[in-house]
Amino acid sequence: MLQTQRCLTDTCQKSLLTRIKKITGQSQGLERMIEEGRYCVDILMQISSVHEALRGLSKETMRNYLEQCVTDAFRSDDKETQNAMYRELMDVIYKYAK
Repeated sequence: MLQTQRCLTDTCQKSLLTRIKKITGQSQGLERMIEEGRYCVDILMQISSVHEALRGLSKETMRNYLEQCVTDAFRSDDKETQNAMYRELMDVIYKYAK
């Protein structure tokens, strides 16, 4: 992967941290539900909620990556940086765009 400077904006970083804290709370709730032997359908609904929250975290991170990291590299005058970012972007698309 291309190693570049920090590309998370302060706003995005705060938002991602808020999301991950909520996901942590949801995961802890899921653990409690399992420990308590809650009804399977309730557990499945909570798993679905955690999954969707993680998907939202991923989407927001991807948006920031495209708007900040990729855009900065492509606007660079350095062809090597542009080519490296292109290769990284293609790897990211194949790996995470499911």
